[in-house]
Amino acid sequence: MRIISGKHKGRRLVAPKNLPVRPTTDMCKESLFNILNNYFNFHGLKVLDLFAGTGNISYEFASRGAGPITSVDGDMGCVNFIKKTATELDLDISVIKSDVFKFLEKSKANYDVIFADPPYDLSQENFEKIIQLIFENELLDEEGMLIVEHSKHTKLDHLTNFSFSKSYGGSVFSFYEFESDEEEDFEDAYKTAKAEAKACFGDDDMYLDVLESLYLLDYLDKSLDTVINNFKIVKVTDGK
Repeated sequence: MRIISGKHKGRRLVAPKNLPVRPTTDMCKESLFNILNNYFNFHGLKVLDLFAGTGNISYEFASRGAGPITSVDGDMGCVNFIKKTATELDLDISVIKSDVFKFLEKSKANYDVIFADPPYDLSQENFEKIIQLIFENELLDEEGMLIVEHSKHTKLDHLTNFSFSKSYGGSVFSFYEFESDEEEDFEDAYKTAKAEAKACFGDDDMYLDVLESLYLLDYLDKSLDTVINNFKIVKVTDGK
């Protein structure tokens, strides 16, 4: 296990062999943090690491300046190892020994990022329960992000607040976040644009594809009328 970036970049950690864990691989971890780097300034992020295991993800957040970090795991061996490592590296990590579901039911805290890495063989029902409890109990900040690691055989893209997923071999990261007002405005305006395009030009799939491209490119800077006019120009130029 290696810390990829931050003040402890390159630091290798060796966990006891008898821990009941399946650590996120370095390749998957690096890909995950490359994604998160596009969304967050890590400094001062309040992070919750569920099914923390060896603390692999917690150390990476802490090394990059995040904190406070809360790591939750039900195994005392894992808890002791994370405490020991956090003390040695002077990391802002608090460790809680608890059943994750009981913790989620009782917690009143709020976090910028929540990462959950349950055992891959956890039931579909319990995977969904983790996500439902987090949103029902308002544990995630309105501008925060929940990431759930799971196997490719578990499907979680149908749940409320699902945003996107990334696959790495047999592992998948599913990302959840609240929909912003801007995203809602975009969706409403796009539906209106598509309806108007159909009214003007019928069901020609090619032109609807052109509309989508124009609209996605021009949405932030141009009005709906401008986009529709651009669309008409494309149709006229094409001789139809």
